[in-house]
Amino acid sequence: MKGKFITFEGGEGTGKSTQIKLLAEYLKQKGKDVVTTKEPGGTEVGQDIRKLLVCGDKDKFDALAEALLYFADRHVHMVQKVWPEMEKGAWVLSDRFADSTMAYQYYGYNKRLSKEIINELYKIAVGDFKPDLTIVLDIDPKIGLERSFNKAKNMDVKELRFEGRELEFHNNMRQGFLEIAKAEPRRCVVLDADKTIDELHGDIVRVINERLGL
Repeated sequence: MKGKFITFEGGEGTGKSTQIKLLAEYLKQKGKDVVTTKEPGGTEVGQDIRKLLVCGDKDKFDALAEALLYFADRHVHMVQKVWPEMEKGAWVLSDRFADSTMAYQYYGYNKRLSKEIINELYKIAVGDFKPDLTIVLDIDPKIGLERSFNKAKNMDVKELRFEGRELEFHNNMRQGFLEIAKAEPRRCVVLDADKTIDELHGDIVRVINERLGL
């Protein structure tokens, strides 16, 4: 495809949305057509799925039900938004993609849902397509959760279903992201998110220039 697909991954409170906004501004200054999006919720259908997944009681779905909903959202997202924008030449920046499903629904739930099921769902929903670059923002879950709850309080955010899970879930999930990145070093870069906004943005710009030749 003509454009690029860059995904941002990581646990709660890593600052993904802020860094995506800053990177979009940087890329536009470099003359790129940029589209920012997120999973779940990057399409109109996805917004309805997002409400089911990130709001309400933490135990209303098990890992399999969550994975199925995420991949339904993902398929619609790719078909209706990501692929068409890339065909036009846009650089698409997504707040989460399939690595989050593996990290949350496989590692987070302590491997109660098999990795094989998640990989098979990926093939069905996405095929063999993969991001051009995945930036994993890493932070101690205790710090990330504190950030996330403070943001929710200040902005009256209700999307706290996963934040409500035990610390073990978040520690497992963090380990999952690190293992995913280690297994695919050509696609993934891990950055320390326990920095100032400007410092982290500088790290991301450096990675973009090195990996994608800007």
